[in-house]
Amino acid sequence: MREVVFAGGLVATMDAARSFTDAILVRDGRIVAVGRDAVREHSSPRAEFVDLRGRLLLPGFHDAHVHPVYGGIERLRCDLTDCLDVAQCLQQVQAHLRAHPDVGWVLGGGWDMGLFPGGAPDRTTLDLVTGSRPAYLLNRDHHGAWVNTAALRLAGVDRHTPDPPDGRVERDADGEPSGTLHEGATRLVEAVLPPTGAEELLAGLLEGQRHLHARGVTSWHDAIVGPYLGYDDLLPTYLDADRRGLLTGKVRGALWWDRARGREQVEELRHRREEARGHRFRADTVKIMQDGVCENCTAALLLPYLGGHGSGLSFVDSALLAEVVPELAADGFQLHFHAIGDRAVRDVLDALARAPGQDLRHQIAHVQVVHPADIPRFHELGVVATIQPRWAVNDAAMTELTAPRLGHRRTGWQYPFRSLHAAGAVLAAGSDWPVSEADPVLAVHVAVNRSEPGTDDPPFLPEQSLDLVDALAAYTAGSAWVNHADRGTGTVEVGKAADLVVLDRDPFSLPPREIWRCAVDLTMVDGAVVHQRG
Repeated sequence: MREVVFAGGLVATMDAARSFTDAILVRDGRIVAVGRDAVREHSSPRAEFVDLRGRLLLPGFHDAHVHPVYGGIERLRCDLTDCLDVAQCLQQVQAHLRAHPDVGWVLGGGWDMGLFPGGAPDRTTLDLVTGSRPAYLLNRDHHGAWVNTAALRLAGVDRHTPDPPDGRVERDADGEPSGTLHEGATRLVEAVLPPTGAEELLAGLLEGQRHLHARGVTSWHDAIVGPYLGYDDLLPTYLDADRRGLLTGKVRGALWWDRARGREQVEELRHRREEARGHRFRADTVKIMQDGVCENCTAALLLPYLGGHGSGLSFVDSALLAEVVPELAADGFQLHFHAIGDRAVRDVLDALARAPGQDLRHQIAHVQVVHPADIPRFHELGVVATIQPRWAVNDAAMTELTAPRLGHRRTGWQYPFRSLHAAGAVLAAGSDWPVSEADPVLAVHVAVNRSEPGTDDPPFLPEQSLDLVDALAAYTAGSAWVNHADRGTGTVEVGKAADLVVLDRDPFSLPPREIWRCAVDLTMVDGAVVHQRG
């Protein structure tokens, strides 16, 4: 029997009252006492003592929307995540080729659309460093890819290749593919990509898991379990890791809805759900990606974009959505939607209004552009808003690509965190890593400040900021609730699992602009240390 006492600092319980205390006792992986007096009464002389030394203890972070296998693989491949300009992207590709001289394909990604004119890199620039080796590099938001001439040639994509219904091929003045494939156009090259083997998928999961634990994440919702963007189905990878005891985080998976098919896949989803019954992994959710992103004009809007490209793409027809959503909900599936544009958000809410009223905790992720009339509907319909706070800043993607295409009025409807919270919506939070950084502390900082960490940039729509306690609650109790894990974790309360994180300082004692400086000293899952700094 192992006992651990945490004391000497603030404990933010994230319970319903958002209360604070001063000590907890953990025994055999569960919280058995909260508060100094209760800890003193129930602890034994052999209890291990952890002095918080003024640091903050919290329930472990729950990432409600993340792709750790993709993030892990990206870190193991040609990783462009930290590149700050085009030159650095090319240098990183060159460095990858030097380190892997025998590579057949240059695979990886993480490049930021804001680094390139119009958000669209070109193939000829990439050709300069890759030569005849084909390259397929996903962008940071995983809604497009940068490809070189060799990749296009292998895939047979040329000026005569039509755009698919759910995507767009960027073209030069002569109509030739220029090197950027948006959304479903990536499938034109996916067919010739080398398969990602089981060993690499497992390595990606374990690297992604390590990366999340180092940032205080104890549980997550993998938002795509199925074939996507050239990656194979992740279900066998999770089940294998779980069977072998390699899965140290607690995971809920979202089974991918193939938008190229219809209702005939429902029975297949039922079988996959039954297969996904593991110890630390299960998949009772269906993920439906309803639209694209604003940066490339594929997010579905009620009115057209300024400057062309129509009003975006609805990947699932609203009539089919209204038919299949009630069917899936009646069968006990939780629904997890990607909805960026105001038309996508409205179509999803309309479909959910037809679903039976079970406690399934359906969620809409991203909620970037929300028509003000739809904000109260989240609470009315019991729909969770799963937010990605890291995106609510004045970065290049916003100021150069998104805002000019939305116009002033719709720009002001973006990421309405405070309005949703004030209207009674439950907020959950996630990183969408590798789309953005996995660190919940950085996301919390942005939720509070609406500006880039470590900068004096003007805040983006500061009236939509959250209080610190509410931002932390979204990343702990809120995300645990939407994942149906709230009975066992998500708060520091007696009887719950010791899924805990210790920050190196107390953010409640810091100026709001300094929240980002907090780092994770300790991460614990079921009382076992899965990350310790230093």
